[in-house]
Amino acid sequence: MPDTTAPDTHLRRRVQALVENPRTQRFIMALILVNAVVLGLETSAEVMARVGPLLLAIDKAILAVFVVEITARLWVHRGAFFRDPWSVFDFSVVVIALVPASGPLAVLRALRVLRVLRLLTVVPSMRRVVGALLSAIPGLGSIAMVLALLFYVFAVIATKLFGQAFPDWFGTLGRSLYTLFQVMTLESWSMGIARPVMEQFPLAWAFFVPFILIATFTMLNLFIAVIVSAMQTFNAEEAATTVAAVDQARDHVEADVHVQVGELRKEIAEIKALLLARPPAGP
Repeated sequence: MPDTTAPDTHLRRRVQALVENPRTQRFIMALILVNAVVLGLETSAEVMARVGPLLLAIDKAILAVFVVEITARLWVHRGAFFRDPWSVFDFSVVVIALVPASGPLAVLRALRVLRVLRLLTVVPSMRRVVGALLSAIPGLGSIAMVLALLFYVFAVIATKLFGQAFPDWFGTLGRSLYTLFQVMTLESWSMGIARPVMEQFPLAWAFFVPFILIATFTMLNLFIAVIVSAMQTFNAEEAATTVAAVDQARDHVEADVHVQVGELRKEIAEIKALLLARPPAGP
């Protein structure tokens, strides 16, 4: 039986080289940017009235290119494709765009703009930032739980202290939590909330000032510190991985060089032996 494995493997390698070619990646990046502009223009009724069919045609053409690219990557990598989170993300975005946006699925039409997020998978620097943020999630979760506990304690205190006088802001635990969130963002916290409360409760500053110092400045700075630390760790791990790959490649090259040098020495020794064994030429 004829062996079809070699031609199939050769074709897969050629397709993989084409898909992973930097020019192809730049072309896909340009299409993503163009698609982002097109999706933005589709939100304008005036623009759609003028060139709506053209924009829809461009959108479908770009989607067709994305489908071809994803199909090629699926064929090249096969099962390994779904072991890469970024590839799964690209696949999900394209699949969402292919779902008919009609009836109860009409909301999916708005999700077409997720295609713009494919820039995260194309641009390596963006992918590193997202990877660092994902690695920071455990630390951020711990800080978020501490912040939630802090909010709960201060919300209970605020409801008991100011609930009767200011029911719109502190009448219930939920309203107190929302008001404290506004205070944490420093949005009209002084003139809009703190000073009116201090007109009836002069010592209310002793409640708001510590809350702002802890919730706004301390806790939010902890969020930033965790993210920065995660990015530094992620970059250090990436650099270590790169150095290990370079060392491995260097060791492989050195081993090949030693083998080739040994073979050359052997061949030179054989040539010398032949020359020494050759009878001298007559007069």
